[in-house]
Amino acid sequence: MKDIIDNLDRVLESRIRLGVMSILVVNESVAFNDLKQLLDVTDGNLASHVASLEKNKYIRIKKKLVGKKTNTAYFITPTGKKAFNNHLNALEKLIQKNNL
Repeated sequence: MKDIIDNLDRVLESRIRLGVMSILVVNESVAFNDLKQLLDVTDGNLASHVASLEKNKYIRIKKKLVGKKTNTAYFITPTGKKAFNNHLNALEKLIQKNNL
């Protein structure tokens, strides 16, 4: 059982980071405001979590100007996709192991 728990990804233990990754794994890219609305979080809260995901190379961020406003889009990286899938596999094994 300990080996299964050890395979859980600490970066993805946060519900917000897990939510971001869940959204990005099924979408090519997602804008900051869309993520904020989908996850029902504040600007600052989302910004800190995406910074952690970017630091770990799970996502990449692309900023561009649209008119006079900055548009920020998020993309999952191959590293992020692999980490997300490994985390889900570990969760599934943990559930199966504890299914009495």
